Amino acid sequence: MNKYFKEKRVLITGACGTVGKELVRQLLEEFQIGELVALDNNESELFFLEQRFLKHGNSNFFLADIRDRDKVARKMKQIDIVFHTAAYKHVILCERSPFEAVRTNIIGVQNIINAATENRVEKVIFTSSDKAVNPSSVMGTSKLMGERLMTAANSNNRVDGPVFSSTRFGNVLGSRGSVIPIFREQIKKGGPITLTDNQMTRFIMSIKEAVRLVVESAVLACGGEVFVTKMPVIRIKDLAEVMIEELAVDYEYKPENISIDIIGTKPGEKMYEELMSAEETRRSRELKRYFAVIPAFRGIYRNIKYEYPSELSDNVTNPYNSENEQPFSKKELVDFLNKNNLLKEDKLEGKHPAERHWPDNNVKDE
Repeated sequence: MNKYFKEKRVLITGACGTVGKELVRQLLEEFQIGELVALDNNESELFFLEQRFLKHGNSNFFLADIRDRDKVARKMKQIDIVFHTAAYKHVILCERSPFEAVRTNIIGVQNIINAATENRVEKVIFTSSDKAVNPSSVMGTSKLMGERLMTAANSNNRVDGPVFSSTRFGNVLGSRGSVIPIFREQIKKGGPITLTDNQMTRFIMSIKEAVRLVVESAVLACGGEVFVTKMPVIRIKDLAEVMIEELAVDYEYKPENISIDIIGTKPGEKMYEELMSAEETRRSRELKRYFAVIPAFRGIYRNIKYEYPSELSDNVTNPYNSENEQPFSKKELVDFLNKNNLLKEDKLEGKHPAERHWPDNNVKDE
């Protein structure tokens, strides 16, 4: 991968998000890229991010919104690779304001596509979500449309057009707004921990590993496919119990005194995660660390050969969802959390809220 990225000009949208920040760090500290252009519309966070990487003279940070097509096009001049991570991701907020999700998660993707095509970018990688599979929410539907736009852009490209692909993964543990920092804050206060449902399962991945796979997908991309990262599965109840056992004493509480309250699922939330649907299995390839979902509609102007160096099989039969996979044991979960330093507080993130409250749950039927 180092050889592929050497002296490349790379642009990242959503640079202040969890995935965006780790992309910035890895590309500047672990690769010999020629230039990094980081875009975000969060002024304060962008300022702090720039200060953190001041010593890297090949990095440039700009205020920009992906809704602004002209601004994005200007910043993409002479760029080789684009990682598009900017998005609205909170399910409830997107449910309340669906067109805002459309403007950012759908029209914003099209703006990236238009800018990349205009500037003849080499590759564009869109970071998608498990919620795009059989979506039950506005946020998931908007992410699915983002994937479809990327695939269609690749299908409609002429010979010299950019390669457009997507990478789909599940929960990034420890990211801001995710369950680990919320559980930690609740334990710090002596409980209770609020759990949505005892049976809920989720795919998990550390931010470092997730971003590494996003970067690797840029090397593998042939065009139009969706890379589905292989991820371990956990029970959310096990995570809550493990965190109580591991952290309660640190905050001067007895583990047995911290209770777990079941608060019910939030609107649009699934009991399990799906990373690949039954329909997609028929056109998927299994690689060492991914499944590659080949487009149903391939190139109109190009005959794309989908060949991957780490291909294990072209016969995938089982939908990839967390209900069908064997979850971590509690010991495996503890080892995973400790290996990735997920139990420790991230001082750079600042204080995290402890509340998990679904406002609509308080609305009584008449």
